[in-house]
Amino acid sequence: MGASVLVQAATKSYTVTAPDGVSIAVQEAGDPNGPPIVFIHGLLGSHLSWEKQVGSPALQHYRLITYDMRGHGVSGQPENADAYSDGRHWADDLAAVIAGAGVEQQVVVGWSLGAAVITNYLAAYGDEKIAGAVYVGGVIELAPEQIVPHPRVYSGMASPDLKTHLDAEREFVALCFSTQPDAVTFQRLLANAAMASENMQNAVQRMSLDAPKGLGAMHKPLLLIYGAEDALVRAKPSFNRAKELNPNLTGKFYLESGHSPFFEEPDRFNRDLAVFMDTIEARRSPLPEDSPGRYSWQSTSH
Repeated sequence: MGASVLVQAATKSYTVTAPDGVSIAVQEAGDPNGPPIVFIHGLLGSHLSWEKQVGSPALQHYRLITYDMRGHGVSGQPENADAYSDGRHWADDLAAVIAGAGVEQQVVVGWSLGAAVITNYLAAYGDEKIAGAVYVGGVIELAPEQIVPHPRVYSGMASPDLKTHLDAEREFVALCFSTQPDAVTFQRLLANAAMASENMQNAVQRMSLDAPKGLGAMHKPLLLIYGAEDALVRAKPSFNRAKELNPNLTGKFYLESGHSPFFEEPDRFNRDLAVFMDTIEARRSPLPEDSPGRYSWQSTSH
């Protein structure tokens, strides 16, 4: 773990409504006038997954936007399976958050399933309204060669038997880390996982995902970060597949991290994110203070 000191960032919370009526809980911290970053957590997480970013002194000059994905945290939990298996719904949620926050040229950071959400957003909406993306332990495709098989865990998470279900969730949370969090943090993460919709946990394993149309068609800066000890996503095959789809992306491997580099090596991750933001800022042209979003993309290509 990094040794950074977390600050108690002032936050505001509000909700937006997805096109299918699901309520999405949104949270903001940092500088409300700073360059915006939207963080998208992974399976069984919530906005609390990003505490080491939202509370980082190094990132307080950015506008830090988090949200609870459908079926997670305090967002809505629709009952029908299609609400989770259709990847377009997750893309629409992100679009609703972007619209509700009133930003346009933000950087989006997606962890694990959150990276797949970005891909589906790109497939549905293109990259016009985003300035760049960071995939962390990102799911590129739901393909056997890219996902580490844990059939007992995933079947257990979908089990109607409460003990089996909770034991599988505990094992899944543990698999997210090479170096386990302290006991209090782990218990909070486990409680957070227990809040997630059982219907979602069953249906999301069949979520549609169009990587060629989404990730493959992106023209903005794209950074992939994987932990070398990832026990859930096969890091190198996933990176190689992403590179095949989009040769312009760049990548980093954190040798001491598992599936959660942003949590296991937060100081390094926050520095890398800040450097990535600097490259984005160099390509922006500022708009007047009262303009929506305050930033516009300025291409360096001629």
